[in-house]
Amino acid sequence: MTLKKILLAFSLLAFCSCSSSNAEKFSLLADIHVTPGNANETQLKKIVEEINANDSKFVILAGDLSNEGSDEELRNIKSILDNLKKPLYVIPGNHENNWSQSATRTFNDIWGDDRFVFESDDIIYIGLNCGPYMKMGDGHIKQEDLIWLKKELSNRVTPGKKVISINHYPITSDLDNWQDYVSILQSFPTVAHICGHYHMFRQYKGGDIDAFICRALDMTKKGLEYGYSNVEIKNDSLFIYNKDLGKAQTLQYAIKMNDKHPEFKYAEAQKSEMPQGVSLRRIYQDNASIFTRLAFDEDKIYFGNSLGEVKALNKADGTIDWSFKTNASLFSRPAVAGNCLVVPTSDNRMLWCDKQDGRIIRENDSEGPYVADGVVENGNLYQGGYKKFECWDTATGSMKWSINDLNNYCQAAPTIDGDDIFFGAWDIYLRCVDKKTGELKWKWNNGRSANMLGPGNCVPVVVGKRVFVVAPDRYMTALDKKTGEVIWRTNFDGKYKVRESLGVSNDKKYVLAKTMDGELIAVRTDCKKPEPAFVVDAGFGYEHTPCIVAESKGIAYLGSKSGVLAAVDIKSRSLLWTYKLGSSAMNGFETAEDGTIYTSLIDGSIWEIKQTK
Repeated sequence: MTLKKILLAFSLLAFCSCSSSNAEKFSLLADIHVTPGNANETQLKKIVEEINANDSKFVILAGDLSNEGSDEELRNIKSILDNLKKPLYVIPGNHENNWSQSATRTFNDIWGDDRFVFESDDIIYIGLNCGPYMKMGDGHIKQEDLIWLKKELSNRVTPGKKVISINHYPITSDLDNWQDYVSILQSFPTVAHICGHYHMFRQYKGGDIDAFICRALDMTKKGLEYGYSNVEIKNDSLFIYNKDLGKAQTLQYAIKMNDKHPEFKYAEAQKSEMPQGVSLRRIYQDNASIFTRLAFDEDKIYFGNSLGEVKALNKADGTIDWSFKTNASLFSRPAVAGNCLVVPTSDNRMLWCDKQDGRIIRENDSEGPYVADGVVENGNLYQGGYKKFECWDTATGSMKWSINDLNNYCQAAPTIDGDDIFFGAWDIYLRCVDKKTGELKWKWNNGRSANMLGPGNCVPVVVGKRVFVVAPDRYMTALDKKTGEVIWRTNFDGKYKVRESLGVSNDKKYVLAKTMDGELIAVRTDCKKPEPAFVVDAGFGYEHTPCIVAESKGIAYLGSKSGVLAAVDIKSRSLLWTYKLGSSAMNGFETAEDGTIYTSLIDGSIWEIKQTK
């Protein structure tokens, strides 16, 4: 045996000798991905039995309990975990947040909250939800959760106390506001951050904090068995073990805990000079996150936030004219209809408000959450919901018709053209229905059977006799408006990867899409063979936020997952400028008649974009 191997063996022996029956021990589950009847369900039951027999004090489950966040999945998982004989602390992962049947409410109903904090021995364990919330995007810590995190640690940390942070994502650029998160953690004696998400073991640094990605339940494709992790804290050291079901645990990591950190230094912000010929004005900064697009009239902007608050923002001075609170985070854009503001909520209601003072005039109960954006035309609101699509009379608040044979929820806004309405749902179909009756004219599927590869979050573009869509299968498709038959369909030979961001030039010559590499691709709407008319790189890099593309006065605007706004001149086919508005994804663009554009960011900011020449 070489000297190096001997020293390594003695080092591991020294770490392992610290283990004893009175150590702080807990078991960690992550990425269990259980659906009723799948193999993971069977293995989870065995893991529960095994953990009940081990010497851990409690169990932490760090997200991705399910595959689609359905109520059935979550309740089934709860019934299995109820057999644990030890305290359990649970946070959701992206699979509970992205595609939740209840718009994330069922998780909170079952487990009480989407965050936790508790103390055991001299350790404060604190866990947070990190999204993304009801649409594709980076992870994000809600503004109110960052405030809560700092307040809890400020109140709980006393001399001798240490902190272990838990969420589903690593504390790196996987989270758009990771620096705000780490800055708080480093101001306290945080000794470790533990997460899942990547179905592997990996040690890294989150700022100055020792951080660990831990295994998924099913690791059979990576040379391990079904299993979980065990964590042990003893004599200022932390140990993480891999535990395959039915086998002895093996040491994965051993560190001396570091609870003293320097003040976190933010990375140098992207240099953004104010571009010429445009006014970029931040109208408002909310104290919560904003997941909705914006509605507006001559004087006000209307939106909802992650605290469930509906707000009316004065355009001129950025003050809030009125607000009221619903019972859950809001995801649907409010709709302006005359003197009324219609608010589809994720707590299963349709609220009709006086837009002058926010007074609720009437409300309608629903059988599922609203997360889609509606469109008002000629006194009617066309609104997607959970497994339904509806037409409401905005004057009376009564429903004119409803389609109830969808197999999942609607998310994006519909497109109205003449007597036709076109909309997608997360049940793999794009539909065309009669605007007056809701009667189905046709429905189309892109050949994929997986819900999440369909056109569920695409606002269709209609030009002449063609309907254009993009989807996560990375294809752009042109359909015959009357029949729904494919005219052409392309993935551009894999060179340009479209996804969910689509728009159209004002002259209707080009359908515009943002690619997953941050490019603007333009295709002629009348082309017989689908080829790019031009491609402009906006410099975003890898990109997946489902923000529509909007044009105003010859300039196409794109929004990135990290808050960068790009302006592309359609005539010259060139990138004019980019400007960083914030740290998170943009929710979408709304264009006024005079060409002014309004946008909201998940970080809670609202901006006005106005050309000055």
